[in-house]
Amino acid sequence: MGGTMRAVVLGGPGPVGNLVVRDVAVPEVRPGWVRVAVKAFGLNRSELHTRLGLAEGVTFPRVPGIEAVGVVDGLDPADEECGPAVGQQVVTMMGNMGRTYDGGYAEYTLVPVGQVIPFSSELAWEVIGAVPETLQTAYGSLTTGLDLAAGQTLLVRGGTSSVGLAAAALAKGLGATVLATTRKAANVDVLKAQGVDHVLVDDGSVAGAVRALYPDGVDAALELVGTPTLPDTLAATRVHGTVCFTGMLSNEWLVRDFYPIGYLPKGVRLTAYGGESGDLPGEVLQHYLDEIAAGRISLGPTHVYRLDDDDIRQAHMDMEMGRTVGKLVVLTGR
Repeated sequence: MGGTMRAVVLGGPGPVGNLVVRDVAVPEVRPGWVRVAVKAFGLNRSELHTRLGLAEGVTFPRVPGIEAVGVVDGLDPADEECGPAVGQQVVTMMGNMGRTYDGGYAEYTLVPVGQVIPFSSELAWEVIGAVPETLQTAYGSLTTGLDLAAGQTLLVRGGTSSVGLAAAALAKGLGATVLATTRKAANVDVLKAQGVDHVLVDDGSVAGAVRALYPDGVDAALELVGTPTLPDTLAATRVHGTVCFTGMLSNEWLVRDFYPIGYLPKGVRLTAYGGESGDLPGEVLQHYLDEIAAGRISLGPTHVYRLDDDDIRQAHMDMEMGRTVGKLVVLTGR
């Protein structure tokens, strides 16, 4: 194909000024890889960790971005039988995107053929752009992580994050009762609008409020804040209940000097979830896109930015400072 494209290039860890939109070469198709013309991409804490120098295995300069949505633009002739057709709508995520090879913060991205998930939708790209990683993480956490079932109670710690909002919507669809936390009382209505049954304003300790509602504790809890709140989340969970550690909005994920008998309440189970594109079945992606299009479900608010220096830096600052509720999405303008 040749030519150039606009891409966000991170020269090295540091402030938002290190994110620069540049003209770079369009990636060339090679065997086993597919080129996607990116229509939109979501922002994730993973890219914040990369910019802050907290991510391992990243080489610079790097085009960040662990997810993107768009259409197949090219693939090697050897992959035409097993790969998606040119023009097919696809999402792609994870698989070291934006870490060991360039990711989705660009007009084109080149990813392994097995890392794209085809779909068909007439939704606007800014809507689709908010879905892939958010849905994959929420769906995997509730199924693989928690095995959540109808009639159970779920505590979402970090409820106003994009994954928290999506998890609440999916859990309500499963028939669960949802409790969710927010640090800001102004966000209570947002969580109520998402179908949350009990909103808890989080001052660092919510276990008492949870047990005032459910004396034995909740059946399941999704930890999205990180290790600072994990002990309290465990304390809010019943014997034989399960806590799934999925997120780290606090940028803290290590438990120092971990002594299981002293750290874990008796009988409370602790697991974790981190998924790849292969963990989101194509039929699940298509189902939820169809549900969104029909107005039967919402994964929460979306905030849209443009692919230019000012907007990408503003988006990263909004994410880092927690200024928004919901998913941040950048439109490439292609």
